[in-house]
Amino acid sequence: MADTTKGPASPADIASPTIYLDGIPHEGFAAIREVDGLVWHPYGDQGDRSGFWAVTRHADVREVSKSPDVFSSAIGHTNLWDLEADALEARRSLIDSDAPDHTRLRRVVSKAFTPRTTRNWEGMARDIAAELVEDFVADGGGDWVGKVAAPLPIKVILAILGVPTEDADYMVELTNYLVEGTGEGTSLPDDAYGNTTPTRLLPFNSPASHALYEYAEKMRQLRMAEPGEDLVTGLLEAEADGERLTAAEYRNFFQLLVFAGNETTRTAMIHGAMALAEHPDEWARLQADPSLVVRAVDEVIRWASPILHMRRTASRDTELAGTPIAAGDKVVMWYAGANRDPEAFDDPYRFDVGREDNPHYAFGGGGPHFCLGAFLARMEIQVLLEEMLARDVVLAPGSAPERLASNFVHGVSSVELAVA
Repeated sequence: MADTTKGPASPADIASPTIYLDGIPHEGFAAIREVDGLVWHPYGDQGDRSGFWAVTRHADVREVSKSPDVFSSAIGHTNLWDLEADALEARRSLIDSDAPDHTRLRRVVSKAFTPRTTRNWEGMARDIAAELVEDFVADGGGDWVGKVAAPLPIKVILAILGVPTEDADYMVELTNYLVEGTGEGTSLPDDAYGNTTPTRLLPFNSPASHALYEYAEKMRQLRMAEPGEDLVTGLLEAEADGERLTAAEYRNFFQLLVFAGNETTRTAMIHGAMALAEHPDEWARLQADPSLVVRAVDEVIRWASPILHMRRTASRDTELAGTPIAAGDKVVMWYAGANRDPEAFDDPYRFDVGREDNPHYAFGGGGPHFCLGAFLARMEIQVLLEEMLARDVVLAPGSAPERLASNFVHGVSSVELAVA
């Protein structure tokens, strides 16, 4: 690693997107956790200015998550790279905001994602899961991503939003390009999808964001003319503190909901299925005792760590884990490291569907940025497991997964699984 004047240099590279083509570098995270205090990790080509403090221990991630006044989501960016002020404002969504803006924005949609509301969508999600699982079994297996893990969450979130089901493949296509933007860069030309906006002003630097914005506007116009019983209508009609969402807030909300409601749940379902195929004894435990399914859901999420990290920026001089942190420093919570911390989990490298104490981080940590869609994601994963159990589906490993070069999403583009 490069020399640094900030603090102890990181003993491992956990930021290069291509490293994740081989899976999460757990040995590197373990080495960083062993260092007293925090380590300074280089990033980009601007020396200490673009580097960050790597937060990889469970207790330290918890402290950052619950201290939004010190570790800000709005001052900088929630990804590793820096943005100019106009780009940050153009992209700003719920996850890039602090109170009071964050409080207002969250209040607008919070009622749509309560446990009670989520239960109203369970029947729909179950019908979708049952059909996908039955088709997968009838085909004798195949690409789990394309046949089950990708279509299930996107069909659910699009139904909630009120988006026609025939547009599901298009939404998956766009979010795939957004994930690509978290790696070595997008393969799309800047003018893809008719984009004319400088890509630095678009989320993930991707013209796919322009396409999602255009689609969001299409839905806005449709629901302004014909309101429906869907979340887009809810977003347009909701008020918080006497104010409605601006056009920019609405489009950023729409994109966040499509991306987060699809990508993170899909990723958990992929890694969960791979784990169950590779650990048949754990699936047999679930078959013998289906009451373990709720615990299994949390273990799937811990094991997958769908979102690998989230960045904060120090709003003032402070200290974490005995390490002085200067105002303006990047502080990056690595959920992938915290979810294997032996101080928080017994036998952390074991996939255990009956794990009782499982305080994993996958939904933005604790505190005010806890993911609004956490209940929805858990419900979808549970429904999928229950529909597999109901049909005695037993998965077996097939081809090696095709992983994505991303340090943000623990993504897999395809993986062949067999039906044993």
